[in-house]
Amino acid sequence: MSGSPEEVKKHIGVYLKVAGALGVGTVVTVLASFLDVAIALGIVIALIIALTKGSLVVAFFMHLLEERSKAILWTLALTATFWFFLMLLPLFTMSDHIGTPQTLSNADAAEAHAEEAH
Repeated sequence: MSGSPEEVKKHIGVYLKVAGALGVGTVVTVLASFLDVAIALGIVIALIIALTKGSLVVAFFMHLLEERSKAILWTLALTATFWFFLMLLPLFTMSDHIGTPQTLSNADAAEAHAEEAH
C-alpha cells in the first residue's frame, strides 16, 4: 500500500461496505433467532450466517484476499478440514450404541425379587 489519498479512500470505502454487510448480517442473525424451525435446521442457518460474516472479516479486515503465502493458505485449509470433521463427529456417534440402556433378561426377575423382599 503506497498510502496515496485515492488508495486510502478506496480502502475506507471497502471497509465501510464490509461493515455495512456485517451490520446486515447481524440483523439477519437476530431475525433468524425468531424463526420457528427444527433445531438441526436452526443450527444450519446459524452456521451459514456465521460463516458468511466470518468470511467477510477474514477476507477484508484481516487481508487474507491479499495474502500470497502458501503456509497461511494451507493452515486455513487444514483448519477448515478439522472444523468440517468436528461438525460431522456427532453424526458419526449416532451410529454407535455404546451407553444405550438395555434390559437384561434377568433384570425383570431381580426387580420382582426386590419387590417381594419389601
